[in-house]
Amino acid sequence: MRKRIHRNSKAAWLAVCSLMFFVFQGCATRRLTLNSPSGDLKIGFKIRSNPQPYLRGMRAYYSVSYKGRPILRDSPLGIEFKGAPPLDRDFEIVGTQRESQDHTWDWAFGGESRIRDHYNQLTVSLRETRQPHRRLDVVLRAYDTGMAFRYVLPQQTSLGKFTIANEETGFYFARPGSAYALEVGSFNNNYEGEFRHINISDLPPMSLVGLPLTLHLDGGPWIALLEADLNDYAGLYVHRAFGVRRALQGKLVPLPDHLDEAVIGETPKSTPWRVLLVAPRAGGLIEASEPMVLNLSQPSQISDTSWIHPGKTSWDWWSGDYAKDVSFKPGMNTATMEHYIDFSARAHLPYMLLDAGWSPDYGGVCSKLKPGASTVPNLDWCVENDITRWIPQVNIPEILKYAKQRNVKVLLWIHWTAAAKQMDKAFPLYEKWGVAGVKVDFMGGIPDDQNTVNLYRKIVSTAARYHLLVDIHGAYKPTGLRRAYPNLITREGVMGMEYDKWSRRATPRHNVTIPFTRMLAGPMDYTPGCFHNATREQFHPQRIQPMCQGTRANQLAMYVVYLSPLQMLSDYPEDYLGQPGFEFLEKVPTVWDETKVLNGEPGEYVTIARRRGSDWYLGSMTNWTPRDLNIPLDFLGGGQWNAEIFADGPNADQDATSLAVSTRRVTSKDNLAAHLASGGGLAVIFSPAQ
Repeated sequence: MRKRIHRNSKAAWLAVCSLMFFVFQGCATRRLTLNSPSGDLKIGFKIRSNPQPYLRGMRAYYSVSYKGRPILRDSPLGIEFKGAPPLDRDFEIVGTQRESQDHTWDWAFGGESRIRDHYNQLTVSLRETRQPHRRLDVVLRAYDTGMAFRYVLPQQTSLGKFTIANEETGFYFARPGSAYALEVGSFNNNYEGEFRHINISDLPPMSLVGLPLTLHLDGGPWIALLEADLNDYAGLYVHRAFGVRRALQGKLVPLPDHLDEAVIGETPKSTPWRVLLVAPRAGGLIEASEPMVLNLSQPSQISDTSWIHPGKTSWDWWSGDYAKDVSFKPGMNTATMEHYIDFSARAHLPYMLLDAGWSPDYGGVCSKLKPGASTVPNLDWCVENDITRWIPQVNIPEILKYAKQRNVKVLLWIHWTAAAKQMDKAFPLYEKWGVAGVKVDFMGGIPDDQNTVNLYRKIVSTAARYHLLVDIHGAYKPTGLRRAYPNLITREGVMGMEYDKWSRRATPRHNVTIPFTRMLAGPMDYTPGCFHNATREQFHPQRIQPMCQGTRANQLAMYVVYLSPLQMLSDYPEDYLGQPGFEFLEKVPTVWDETKVLNGEPGEYVTIARRRGSDWYLGSMTNWTPRDLNIPLDFLGGGQWNAEIFADGPNADQDATSLAVSTRRVTSKDNLAAHLASGGGLAVIFSPAQ
């Protein structure tokens, strides 16, 4: 690790300005630059006046260029307060600090086991030239794969306690381009929607867009907007900036029933990082996203993570009250849960997820915060389920004993309202029972305001204290909390396969869009594993024994393409056993040592190779358009490799379950030719030849 720090003191800077008094305006508009380690990415920062009358004063702006081409033109910076003037103009620079860092750290819960943190950083200290002379630091960080910045409000007598109403953070694009936008409609959303391909300039003026936002500027590059290290702060969305061409403006989530209040705090205070990924190809965004978000997030707060075990799980919810050729009535009962536990044991799955309905009074839970609440509310007003007890039909002690005898661990579904009220009692009880983790659901009913962000952290940190994994559903997008608490093993925040039960929305096109959009933020619990595969013409939604859109090989490929350290095998046991492709699901890992994106474009197709130990796994998916690919295998090491190939069968266009399984010997100099059927896929295991 190497680290350099250079300081320009306030006194030295003022002396320079005094000596150059006759060009004081030049001092005031001084441009600072920051280059990435390779020099390909450049960040500019300057203080200048704005010609628009309503924006008079010396204001702070940043800009970004990549390989000599502008990405963001001068974009504004600033913070708006409730009950105080905005901190956005009449600035002077009173100090700068430069740092560089290059070190590598270990990570056992994602797509890379070794993560390099290599950046150059510039901190610009600003002060108002007018009373009360409040101070604001802007921290700019440049990586070869993108940039990030955050605001820091230092401790100061002129600004103690405060209420932030919004940020004046802008993203003003230098060139035309298109975006893959998740237009959410309101802050009360669960990120379960399609990403619409639209020109930046065609975004509706008042449309609220969630992050990540992936964009392709005309002539390149690909870029993505994200946020990282969201902690005790409001989540960030963007909307089209009023009256400015090709410009987006940040918007913070307000607190409940307080539209002019987003963040309540006191100095010193740092905001989350506002992140801009940059890559010459769309797949480069996927490769860069996990290292970038995690490097910008708080290091692990768990000293011993040896109890956190990624893996796969069976799940009783997807198929409904359905099982085939069994001696019991399927449903929310002990016999059904033990049936799924038997399947987990037979398939060498470490977990079984017991979903909603096991605890009493389920069905009358809250769906939103109490009106007028300014903090996480007292939930006595809710009709809720008691997550410390179980219904008679589901004997939790017997189920846990049964699972332990078969070396399977149990995860329990709980509603967020019950978790908020009962976690201090329920979580230590779960540890005593032998429960491995919890799935906290329906959190999409509340926006990612400051209170909800803090509730997420409380749930995850409390769970960590009692050695419980956490899978959050109905959630907002990840922002790096899993680095601080790796027991946050995965989360939803995506329109997943469950939508096939009641709609046609989870299409193959959607499924090859989300790796380039939602997955940039972090793991996503899409819940794949459907073996009741259907062509476009054959598919119809059904809640019991549901179908999925696309081929069997397409579903197998999801286990490589989609990152989720806890991965579901969503179908009922009888749909897997003895079926072609099940052997792939038995072998495929859920965490990786190395990730390479071989090809792809949002909404069209994607091919990703991931390494675990000495073996490589490849997953390729297409939209409804059949596709022929010629995939270079140069990511493999030297020598010969055995390739176990799971491809669309010759009649997969008519029978989506058709799967062709074959083996062949390959080297890194070979190309793998593959035909992907409509809604098709390809999954391959490469292992060194003995």
